[in-house]
Amino acid sequence: MQPHHLSRLMYLSWEIQRKRHNNRSKALTAAWAIINNADITIHYLVRKHGTNRTVPQNDNRKLSLFHS
Repeated sequence: MQPHHLSRLMYLSWEIQRKRHNNRSKALTAAWAIINNADITIHYLVRKHGTNRTVPQNDNRKLSLFHS
């Protein structure tokens, strides 16, 4: 895994641990799942918060959870 992905993973896991009061292992697992499934998460977030319930596939490619 590339260094910027590792730092993103660690930052996210620290944030989860602090806000949800989880232990280190559980927070790291949650952060790993979020990062690995970012494309699926974006799909469901757009679908949940969008005005219409259908999600165009070309819009999903432009969106990301994290700034690159």
